[in-house]
Parts: sequence; structure tokens; C-alpha cells
Amino acid sequence: MAKYSKSASKDVKSALHRKKKGTLKSGKGGKGGTVKSRKQAIAIALSEARKKGKKVPTKKK
Repeated sequence: MAKYSKSASKDVKSALHRKKKGTLKSGKGGKGGTVKSRKQAIAIALSEARKKGKKVPTKKK
């Protein structure tokens, strides 16, 4: 059984492209600075996928 849905993987892929372009922003509503780290970009993409209701495991505490 897959942990992540294919559409969630696509969201991560597009977020990494946005990071590379410099258009991926952190913070609520993208009001923060530009994302520098790869891990941060993946975390943002997974949280966006979670909000859309895609199959993503719950956030670890």
C-alpha cells in the first residue's frame, strides 16, 4: 500500500520547481520569505496536499 497518492507526489514535484524558480514562499498565505531548503519545500508541498484532501500521512509531532 502506498503512503502517498500520485497527485500528492505531483504537488511535491511542482513545489520543488517553484523553489528552483524562486517563487515558492513560506508562511501563511506566502507572505514569508523565499524558501531556501529542499526539506522546507517538501514540507510546504505536503501540507498543501493535506489541505486539498489528498492521501498524505499525518504530520509527525
